[in-house]
Amino acid sequence: MTDLQITLFGAGGVFIVAVFSYNKWQEYKAKKSVERAFSTDHDDVLMREGEAPVAAPAAAPVEAVVRQEPRFDAAPAVKTEPSFSAPPAPAPVHAEPLLETSAAPVALAPQEEVSTASEQATSLVDPLIDCLLPLSLEAPVRGEKILPVLQTLRLVGNKPVHFIGLHVNGDWEPIMHGGVYTKMQGGVQLASRTTALNELEYSELVTRLRGVADEIGAEPEVPDMMEVMAEARNLHRFVTGHDAQLGVNLHTNGAPWAISTLLFALEKQGFDVRPDGRFVMPDGEGGHLFSLSTNVTLAEETTPRLTLLLDVPCVAPARDGFGAMVACARSLVGRLDATIVDDYNQALSDAALAEIAGQVQEFYQEMDAADIPAGSTRALRLFS
Repeated sequence: MTDLQITLFGAGGVFIVAVFSYNKWQEYKAKKSVERAFSTDHDDVLMREGEAPVAAPAAAPVEAVVRQEPRFDAAPAVKTEPSFSAPPAPAPVHAEPLLETSAAPVALAPQEEVSTASEQATSLVDPLIDCLLPLSLEAPVRGEKILPVLQTLRLVGNKPVHFIGLHVNGDWEPIMHGGVYTKMQGGVQLASRTTALNELEYSELVTRLRGVADEIGAEPEVPDMMEVMAEARNLHRFVTGHDAQLGVNLHTNGAPWAISTLLFALEKQGFDVRPDGRFVMPDGEGGHLFSLSTNVTLAEETTPRLTLLLDVPCVAPARDGFGAMVACARSLVGRLDATIVDDYNQALSDAALAEIAGQVQEFYQEMDAADIPAGSTRALRLFS
């Protein structure tokens, strides 16, 4: 090994020792610094004996803000079954009025008119045959302001939709011009003669109802769909089970009758000819007791058979629609030289007709028991 190599090895060793020593010194300094930083010799200002902890500055008092839905009475809102009896008049609303206040005070209608309005409201939104749709209003509204919006939701499928309002005088009534309402109630008919309210129709109703509610400043209360569908099916079963129409036929004893001759005889008997060509027997109050069909098209010139038809659930028992129809048939027998027959051209005796009349009375009793009397507004809506 040469002298140069020995010198280089020596210098390298000295350098290594110097670096090692320097690292050790830095490590020692860092250790002492950490120990001083975390030393327990310092006084804890929060734990000094005999001194109270330093309290944080007191925050400024904050007023509690409670969100309340607008209401028109002083008591808490309670969900109850809708009632169309006259509730107490709502308490005054102590808020900035949203309606024009320059109008004269609303005059209360006479008692007879109030009663009529309440009856109309009940017939339009009926808890027995309608799905009720309560609407909470943000503020009292005028009828003329909301009627155009409500007119956009009149039918869902073939089921009518109606709205009534709680007038400031405390009575439920149909929404009308000049009225001021604090609450509203909607209703969609659950069933008709043809179908029950179904899921698609109900979904459409809810969607459209929410749009209407947004426009008039209301919040709708939407019933559960499954419950509504069950009620609709039950009601439709009743309707189909009581959709009774009784027919009495007159068959000519000779040649077929000429239609022109029939027209004269039927007018003499008291029938009215409707624009659609139907013959109806008026009931004296704008309705009819029963109808008559010639069983042929308008193009035919003769017919051998006439049919008198009674829509049983649509005629009140007091009117004795079946008795009136049989009396009319007997009168036409003499006018037209005919025989009263059934659907199979078998002659109907007086005993058979009396038996049918007894069955009609039993039918009326069933409808009364279901609280849907024949000929009532409720029955006319369901069997229209």
